[in-house]
Amino acid sequence: MAEIRDALDLDRDDLPDYTTIYKSFDRLEMWVWRALLRVSAQQHPQSGHAALDSTFFDRRSASSYYRQRSGSTVQTLKVTTLTDRESLAVLDVHISARWKHDTKTGPQVVRRNADDLLSVAADKAFHNWITKYEFYALGVEPLILQRGSRLLTLGHNALIRAKGYSQRWMAETSYSTTKRSLGDAVRALGWYRQFREIVLMFALSNIEPLCEPL
Repeated sequence: MAEIRDALDLDRDDLPDYTTIYKSFDRLEMWVWRALLRVSAQQHPQSGHAALDSTFFDRRSASSYYRQRSGSTVQTLKVTTLTDRESLAVLDVHISARWKHDTKTGPQVVRRNADDLLSVAADKAFHNWITKYEFYALGVEPLILQRGSRLLTLGHNALIRAKGYSQRWMAETSYSTTKRSLGDAVRALGWYRQFREIVLMFALSNIEPLCEPL
């Protein structure tokens, strides 16, 4: 892709053959793909204010014969992302085939990026006192809504909204942009390749705006 090469200042002769990308899903560890995602996000201004949310990718594009042979019954992958609320760049992702609860995956993503964060906005699915305590311990302000209708809860939620919770929708915008451009299904067969494919999709989504003509 000439536009992406230009944005990253890469020469075509220095790049490996395009078929190498498939083999790299096996050869390169997951932390390498996370590093690629992080570098792609750093091409945008970093505000320190992020949104935490989850989406799903379809893994049924593989043939039914392969899925039956491999014993795969999971049809969708749950993806939890950390998105910069100003640039819409996806900073980090957590991918699971077992659909772990948001209160388990959310802190894991924030923990890896805490040094670069000032606040994190998330909906009620991410709320529990353990999560909030950990965020405060990491020096990250949790803008997380609470469940319930008590006056104290309503007052808390109003305060959270005033502090910037309303920008949480930025994460959903990044999902929409990525899926419109690259689709909402993974095409690799092995689950670990599918995880790395999703990380690569978000990395490309981070880079694409840089390739648009001025």
